[in-house]
Amino acid sequence: MDYRTIVGQGPALSQVNADALLVVVTPELSATGAPELDALLKDAIAKADFALKAGRTLYVHRPQGVKAPRVVLSAAANGSPKGFRAAVAKGLAQLKDLGAAHVAVLTADGFALAVEHAQALVLAAADGTYVFRETKPSAPKPGALDKVTLVSTAEQNAAVKAGLAQGQAVAEGVTLARELGNLPGNYCTPTHLANQAKQLAKTYKHIKAEVLDRPALEKLKMGSFLSVTNGSAQPPKFIILRYEGASSKQAPVVLVGKGITFDTGGISLKPGAGMDEMKFDMGGAASVLGTFQAVAELKPKINLIGLIPTCENMPSGTATKPGDVVTSMSGQTIEVLNTDAEGRLILCDALTYAERFKPAAVIDIATLTGACVIALGHQHSGLFSADDALAQALLDAGTQTQDTAWRMPLDEEYGESLKSNFADLGNVGGREGGAITAAVFLSKFTKAYRWAHLDIAGSAWKSGGAKGGTGRPVSLLTQFVLNQAAAGADAIAPSKPATPRKAPGGKV
Repeated sequence: MDYRTIVGQGPALSQVNADALLVVVTPELSATGAPELDALLKDAIAKADFALKAGRTLYVHRPQGVKAPRVVLSAAANGSPKGFRAAVAKGLAQLKDLGAAHVAVLTADGFALAVEHAQALVLAAADGTYVFRETKPSAPKPGALDKVTLVSTAEQNAAVKAGLAQGQAVAEGVTLARELGNLPGNYCTPTHLANQAKQLAKTYKHIKAEVLDRPALEKLKMGSFLSVTNGSAQPPKFIILRYEGASSKQAPVVLVGKGITFDTGGISLKPGAGMDEMKFDMGGAASVLGTFQAVAELKPKINLIGLIPTCENMPSGTATKPGDVVTSMSGQTIEVLNTDAEGRLILCDALTYAERFKPAAVIDIATLTGACVIALGHQHSGLFSADDALAQALLDAGTQTQDTAWRMPLDEEYGESLKSNFADLGNVGGREGGAITAAVFLSKFTKAYRWAHLDIAGSAWKSGGAKGGTGRPVSLLTQFVLNQAAAGADAIAPSKPATPRKAPGGKV
């Protein structure tokens, strides 16, 4: 897709040369300054064909006095990047099955376009035109759209241009994550993910990739990770990615992505209904790969490490059994009470491995718990951290990109349910607060550095008729990395102790 910006205001807007104009207005800003377009808007509103309400659109063919043969009016709730993205998405959906190859997007007079708006436009266009074809040759071909131009004022132009460039890099990373997630488990194996990492290293000179096989993992004493792969014929892989954009003296940010390429639950077998969606259980790994691609395109001055433990979780005569005790790389022993709580078992060894990089911060990303889906639905990723500054930096990055997270509690008291009579800790607690106890489990392996955990079980893919990977949270992670690079080596403020949030009535 070709994304560009041109300068245009007032009467010139009706003469923009494109196959279609997409005009974004809001309840407060409903005039463009172009007489022909404003007359069209006024008439459509007067005759109730269009309303200044979020989600409303109107298609007009060959309106008088407008150079473009197609015009779509689209109402945004407000002038925020989120509102703008939603309006652009609705407008492009109107044009999807028509013959428009070039769409020019313009806004009402006074609309304050910024970097975030331009990025939102690219992500809306990329999402709306995405088609998965790898294993479905019969899938409909992408529409004619191959060029989008965002019309801005002279004052906005530099910011818009920067936003389009950033948006395009992020969109490519999101698409990579979606493609990997959508591949079935017999295509997207641990070896396939390792090959994707190697391909990134071949494509981008700032990226280096290393892949460790079982003998190396045994030498590292990653007994917890290896316990998950015991039942599978697919060999495990431990992927190490390095992006070197700053001085070697600068401590890196480390991203750790869960890479279970298929999760049957192991001996604690999942119900058959919906098990096909467990191909998405490598969403954390996919988001790390997608983020590395975006970062390599944007070249921020920062050092970034990616760690991806990847394997299958399968039942067989050699599979780990409930009640087995395994020894993690940290030396802590774990009673495997439920083999379907496997993500934390591979992540804990990767989190221990992360210590050797003396990181500025470590963020793990995992489709970890169904409990997080129950708690937050599919809107927000769950964010867990005892570090207020790190948590806020991630929340801010999510808000900037509309790839949002919601901070959850991480009180030590939740760890009581992880106590075991036969090991240092069990891998599960009770049903209550399952997403929290999973995060507390991971925290036991992160004492050496600043750490946050993103549970993306509700945000990494969609079910039902729209089933498919979303590519989240590539946007959030990339923005976080860019923000840290922009702020320099001391980007994250000194750590503060977490303050438990109180519910109404004063109870924690």
